[in-house]
Amino acid sequence: MSIIVNLRYTGKDGSARAFAEEMTKSGTVEAIRKENGNLRYEYYLSFDDPETVLLIDEWTDQSAIDRHHASPLMQKIAELRDKCDLHMTVERYVSDEDGVPDKDEQFIRK
Repeated sequence: MSIIVNLRYTGKDGSARAFAEEMTKSGTVEAIRKENGNLRYEYYLSFDDPETVLLIDEWTDQSAIDRHHASPLMQKIAELRDKCDLHMTVERYVSDEDGVPDKDEQFIRK
């Protein structure tokens, strides 16, 4: 089981994309990926809304997320979010331990 968090960052005048670029260029993304319990940390651009960036963030469990939220990196992220004047929506999911159900396998191209 893992916890997947989808965060949509929305701003104005390209600020969400600038946020993701700064997170990457500054080494913050790589540092988060090295945190104990992080399984995935990836940004995606929206075709439907150029002012929105999606972050898919996956952790082994809630305690790993709690450690991340208590880390100095979280303060850096919050400061950059404020600087870019971003707004967020958040969705959380718990992974299916069995993976893709057999009935859905026919629709998955590997």
